[in-house]
Amino acid sequence: MFRFLKEKLSKLLKKTEKEIEKAAEAEKEKIEKEREKERKVGVIGKIKKIITLTKLNEEVFEKFFSEFEELLIENNVAIEAIDFLHEKLRKELVGKEIERKKVKEALERSLKEALSSLLLEPFDLIEEIKRSEKPYVIVFFGINGVGKTLTIAKIAKLLKKNKITVVLAASDTFRAAAIEQLEKHSNALNIKMIKHKYGADPAAVAFDAIKHAKARNIDCVLIDTAGRMHTKKDLMEEMKKICKVSKPNLKIFVAESVVGNDAIEQAKAFDEAVGIDCIVLTKFDVDEKGGACISIGYVTNKPILFLGTGQSYDDLKPFNKEEIINALFS
Repeated sequence: MFRFLKEKLSKLLKKTEKEIEKAAEAEKEKIEKEREKERKVGVIGKIKKIITLTKLNEEVFEKFFSEFEELLIENNVAIEAIDFLHEKLRKELVGKEIERKKVKEALERSLKEALSSLLLEPFDLIEEIKRSEKPYVIVFFGINGVGKTLTIAKIAKLLKKNKITVVLAASDTFRAAAIEQLEKHSNALNIKMIKHKYGADPAAVAFDAIKHAKARNIDCVLIDTAGRMHTKKDLMEEMKKICKVSKPNLKIFVAESVVGNDAIEQAKAFDEAVGIDCIVLTKFDVDEKGGACISIGYVTNKPILFLGTGQSYDDLKPFNKEEIINALFS
């Protein structure tokens, strides 16, 4: 995780530490020359302060951030998020006195605080479902091949593990073998699935699943939908119909972490079409850049709820922003 970003960030921090030290030495020499003829009380104290403290000036900061920006762009961090980090760090660092022996630590601390402000805190899905009226309805969206159906199965297992009863709705009546794929998961997890024939109205499947849940006092309905490109207007209209009929409590967008800024653009388009509430990023275990994870929440103003980290049902991690931040500096 973040292999490329971590290596280059560490080198950049060390390089900037030297730049600040160089600037501090130049400033010290300048002030010492100006005060050379002074013999007033307090001069020694001022010189000592210069020796032990330094300031990050605008020039050094912009040089540091220019390289940091290139690093972020290389690792698929969105421009909007980079602009936020620039302003946040500039206010935090420029002109701030730093102990000269702790420059690297101060830079790391400021970076961590800025990233923490950038990342959104997720909510607790389990608690959300338990305190809501039954059934709690969740609709899942995403383009083809991102692992949406497997993500539904992973969340179904998580809910079952937490004593929350579940029914699945096979509302992907478009893609060949989609119903069989979801049914395979439902059988493996011993969870009921509601299905119609291929070509049936996806909204009708969702309606029947909710009706089934109400009749049997089931806690939660998970609705699968056909994977579709966000540029297909007719298919986006179909999603709107599913939402209109099912009136979901939660709309989850599923995307691959490895596609970087494409995932962010997809999320923005789906949000404009149906109003997503949160995000699950799949394939996070093989994402060596991590840019989507860092910036998708800020750009969309929607929290990442889970990270998919493998192919088994248990490979689903709740998003933890402190863990993400610490991974960059470990």
